[in-house]
Amino acid sequence: MLEQAKNFILIAGAAALALMGFAALIRAVLGPRFTDRIIAINMVNTMVVAIITLLSVYLREDFLVDVALVYALLSFLMVAVLAQMVTIRSKRRKRNQKERGSSHGT
Repeated sequence: MLEQAKNFILIAGAAALALMGFAALIRAVLGPRFTDRIIAINMVNTMVVAIITLLSVYLREDFLVDVALVYALLSFLMVAVLAQMVTIRSKRRKRNQKERGSSHGT
C-alpha cells in the first residue's frame, strides 16, 4: 500500500512538472523578448532535471541522478553563455546609438 502511494506521488509529480514544462515552453516560443525566452528555457531545463530525478527514484536507478547532474551543468553553461551574448549585444547597441547621436550633432 505504501509503495503504491509513493509511486502515485512520483508519477503525479512528474506529470505536474511536465505540464508546467510545456507551459514554460509555450512562453519560450511566445516570449516578447529574448531574455524572456532564455528564462523560460532555463525553467524548462530545471523541470527536466527534476523529472529525471523523480524517474530515478521511481525506477530505482542511481545512474539517472548522474545524468540529471550533467544535464543541469550543461543547462547552466548554456544560460551563462546566452547571458553573456545578451550583455555584449546590449553594449554594442548602446555604443551604436551613441555613435549615431554624435554623428548627427556635428
